[in-house]
Amino acid sequence: MNKKSSGAEAPLSTRTIVMAATALAILAALFFLLFSVSVPGEGRPAWYGITTYVLEEVAFLGASILCLRNWRSSQIVSGRAVWLLLGLGMLSYFVGNLLFGYWELGLQQEPDISPGDFFFILAYILIGCGMLLAVVSRRLNLSPVQWLIAFGIGALGTAVAFTPFLFAPEEPAAAIEASAAEPTAPAPVWALALQEQLAPLADIVSVLYIVGDIILVFMATTLLLAFWGGRFSQPWRFIALAAFSFYIADLWFSYATTYIADYQTGALPEVFWVFSGVLVAIGAALEYDLSTRSRRSGRRRS
Repeated sequence: MNKKSSGAEAPLSTRTIVMAATALAILAALFFLLFSVSVPGEGRPAWYGITTYVLEEVAFLGASILCLRNWRSSQIVSGRAVWLLLGLGMLSYFVGNLLFGYWELGLQQEPDISPGDFFFILAYILIGCGMLLAVVSRRLNLSPVQWLIAFGIGALGTAVAFTPFLFAPEEPAAAIEASAAEPTAPAPVWALALQEQLAPLADIVSVLYIVGDIILVFMATTLLLAFWGGRFSQPWRFIALAAFSFYIADLWFSYATTYIADYQTGALPEVFWVFSGVLVAIGAALEYDLSTRSRRSGRRRS
């Protein structure tokens, strides 16, 4: 009876989830490696852009589902609120990416800001709060050297995040002429009106992205130090690595949109967005497995 009820609660084993997530990461890496380099003057085909979005969406939706599964479990050790915040953060990023993809591929528009950006910012807030709550619940007691490491990496991450904007060149005249000669495809009136209303917020959103990346790097470093040893440290190492992967992809995107004229999304470094979703999914699955096994073994001993 116990085996049947246990199987009903977890139709997919942790091993199956980890293998599926790893397979998705490998598939994404191979796809980006093989097809991300476009033919000069032609750009990337439409199917490539669609596939990159699908890979990212699958990773973040899967991560969201697994995090919310942890939130619903009364056995989870690290706190249900932590996983609720992480799950909502993953879901918010999923929605933001869906809107961003619709704007780019469906409407063929490349505005400085789109409705998807607000969901991205919300994702930063939710994920950052979830990671902070995980650290606080750990009753963090780092040594002076560990604090020095955390703040040092945070300072380095801050400097690197601000670099593309501090040394941003003016838009080349060739790029301006090209954009004038080749206007973007016509979009619905409501979309153009919304873009015009949101345009004044572009600079504020850019700063919020930088702040979000800085917070993620600092929290990821703190997580690694706080969960360095112990039985339940492994899931949080994956969460920390997910934050670093997210930072790498964001850093590349900031550099590319600042320095590369007429940049098209889908370059190889953007695969780190897929990796970040995959790593969160693996971390959530491992946390669920460790928590449920810990409670089951506790009941057997009693």
